Amino acid sequence: MSTAFLTGRFVVATPALTDGNFAHTVVLLLEHKTDGAVGVVVNRATDAALSVALPRWATLAAEPAVVFAGGPVQPDALIGLARTYGPPEGDGLAAIFPGVGVVDLSADPTLLGAAIAGVRVFAGYAGWGGGQLETEIAAGSWFVVDARAEDVFTEAPGALWRGVLRRQGGVFTTIPADPTAN
Repeated sequence: MSTAFLTGRFVVATPALTDGNFAHTVVLLLEHKTDGAVGVVVNRATDAALSVALPRWATLAAEPAVVFAGGPVQPDALIGLARTYGPPEGDGLAAIFPGVGVVDLSADPTLLGAAIAGVRVFAGYAGWGGGQLETEIAAGSWFVVDARAEDVFTEAPGALWRGVLRRQGGVFTTIPADPTAN
């Protein structure tokens, strides 16, 4: 498996993954290299309003305009993703895949606003050491599927896990949320 291939894709928790940090999660991989992987959980909204956490970015917030729980690693660190109108390149933006990029939250949002259709902010991230994610995928903990900008910025993040699986078609439509329901 090519590690660069997984950057910009989702890893979706299988029902067998019962770890409380990752059960029923959809993780966008921001980087995947031989020495490890980093991503953010895109379907766990919190009650923390973005207007309170980062008021400068509130006018560009995608709904729901809250901070998301991006993962268990460094929960005090904030990572911003932007939905862009064009290729997310330039000062303050780095492409993940067409229409989605990492945004530098220390940048002036008024200088980036014309290129951004929406911003989502994540507290913390998910991280794996070299070979760890590949081992978890091989063990059946994660499905690897294509990511879409509309998934990353969905207004209904709680429905994303089921929606992404159903979109895959076939056997994915029959996967129960609870593996004991088989």
